[in-house]
Amino acid sequence: MTLPPLPPDAHVDQSITLNGKVLHYTATVGTLPVRDEKGALAGEVVYTAYTVEGKNRPVTFAFNGGPGASSVYLNLGAIGPKRVAFGDQNDSPSDPATLTDNPGTWLDFTDLVFIDPIGTGFSRSLVPEAEAKKLFYTPTSDVEYLSRVVYDWLVKNDRLEDRKYIIGESYGGFRCPRMTSYLQTQLGVAMNGVVLVSPYLNPAINSQGDISPLPWMMTLPSIAAAHLEREDKLTPDAMAAIIHYTETDYASALMQGRSDPTAEQAMIQHVTEITGLDPVFVKRSGGRLETQAYLREVYRAEGKLASRYDPNVIAWDPFPFAPNQRNDDPLLNSIIAPTTTAMVDFVTHTVGWKTMARYNALSYAVNAAWASNDDLRSGSTQQLRDAVATDPKMWVLIAHGWGDLSCPFMGSILTVNQMPAMGDPTRVQVHEYPGGHMFYTRKESQQALRKDVIQMFDRH
Repeated sequence: MTLPPLPPDAHVDQSITLNGKVLHYTATVGTLPVRDEKGALAGEVVYTAYTVEGKNRPVTFAFNGGPGASSVYLNLGAIGPKRVAFGDQNDSPSDPATLTDNPGTWLDFTDLVFIDPIGTGFSRSLVPEAEAKKLFYTPTSDVEYLSRVVYDWLVKNDRLEDRKYIIGESYGGFRCPRMTSYLQTQLGVAMNGVVLVSPYLNPAINSQGDISPLPWMMTLPSIAAAHLEREDKLTPDAMAAIIHYTETDYASALMQGRSDPTAEQAMIQHVTEITGLDPVFVKRSGGRLETQAYLREVYRAEGKLASRYDPNVIAWDPFPFAPNQRNDDPLLNSIIAPTTTAMVDFVTHTVGWKTMARYNALSYAVNAAWASNDDLRSGSTQQLRDAVATDPKMWVLIAHGWGDLSCPFMGSILTVNQMPAMGDPTRVQVHEYPGGHMFYTRKESQQALRKDVIQMFDRH
């Protein structure tokens, strides 16, 4: 099947008022080709860039996750100059998808390039499905062609000499350390800094829960954080106590198991206290709180379900008496309509990049086609270590919402704690904020992230 051509690049001049000052910028929607090893055109990647006139401007490349997610969530939720409401408890898919100025944008200190991988957004494969899986839908090929897209954008726009940063959310937090290492060592392009938002960084840590305490250590602090937030008691000091307990008495009790009944009973009692869950549920779980069981249990009395992306975002359970959850996550599907509507209207109407192609904010087809293998399960910690070791001036900020049970913050803390210092130990930092997977939908957390990122940029 021959697809109609995509439009030529389109631009529009816009402005935003930040901290009382007007910032003028250009929004561009454009396309970059992806070629196979023989040089034949195999796909087209569509990007959205926001640039400000001026010399020595840094540029930041942004990727979401999935696999199968476009970059719209970071664009219209976290760091782009416009935002649309989505992802919070009172947001509805049928609310008007109205774009407003984003006070949490990074555009005042860096240009922004949001890249949609093949099969997401308007980006598309031009080869048969079997070949597309090989070229685009494996962890290795994904990193290689997207790294080349970054390189090509820099060359196309004469930006190779500028400071360069990369941000990845969720599975983007898996691909970006690998891309950073690949860009350094294979394409000759060095990143000055890396920001990982709710990253899928080290999936290997979340296995062997029948023996290792690590999977339960990862989820307990986020469950406790959700309870503290419901009680209006969520503070850094309260979370520091939770983290300390998780790393000490909780881990010890899990490792000892039935060999120390007194410690086991004390652990179950304390877990009950810090999570607010039914004591019988905690006891029958042995203090080991499986995520999906918890999400059904915490609001079961109200006939509702909690989201693994933010346990304080809830919805009615349409099948409350089924033995297992039968519907999709309460948050995940609700964010597709507002982000799709807002992005398509912005691209086609505001920027004037006219196309009748379908926009995939979150492609389940891409996710289903993805090759799940040992390369995926091994995570990106090796590449993160390699990249930090290779460049002693590169900084890494790992950002999490306390309540996220999809990619729990404790996993990154445990992972980074095992990394060698490699000079300055603060070059790789983990920061946590109130909220869940998309904690940036909360204004206070978004502003806190912005402040932390500015500090990282100021180091250069």
